[in-house]
Amino acid sequence: MSTVSIRVSSISAPLSNSSESTNSRQLPSQIDSVLLSEVVHTVTISPECITKFNDLKLNKKLKFILYKLTDDYKEVVVEEASEDGDWETFRGKLIAAESKNMKTGKVTKGPRYAVYDFNYDLASGEGSRSKICFIAWSPDDAGIQPKMVYASSKDALKRALNGLAVEVQGNDTDDIEFDTVLGKVSKGLA
Repeated sequence: MSTVSIRVSSISAPLSNSSESTNSRQLPSQIDSVLLSEVVHTVTISPECITKFNDLKLNKKLKFILYKLTDDYKEVVVEEASEDGDWETFRGKLIAAESKNMKTGKVTKGPRYAVYDFNYDLASGEGSRSKICFIAWSPDDAGIQPKMVYASSKDALKRALNGLAVEVQGNDTDDIEFDTVLGKVSKGLA
């Protein structure tokens, strides 16, 4: 089982000041007066994450895998593994993802990690290609706590999944449109 320790030290967000100029960046209200000090968080990677990834990569049994952190943010687990290659189905599952805030229990839109076995034809007619794409989905309107933990534990999962060809960071639904991701995966050759 893989383990990573994450240390976030003295992160503070000041209160929004209404007298600030209109050009200054306003912080979201949910982080007003937030003070996180000396948080130490350990995240483990479930063995099933690696097993399912190998089924996708080596056995070609799966088309995509959605990974999530457990509600206590201590372990990355497989949320869903599917043979369905429909991009819009996959994309819809990312967009609908939810996370629970550990302190308040409030459920909001949530980040996810995903792996998609992307197949495409080269525009030059020189054949087709297959690349395994890692997607770090962290919607802008997700809660602050889940976004921080997902961002800081992403590399642990990526290290456990040998054979990833491309990483795509998605913060908006446009970032995970088929053509947008195809352009990144194929480097414009599709």
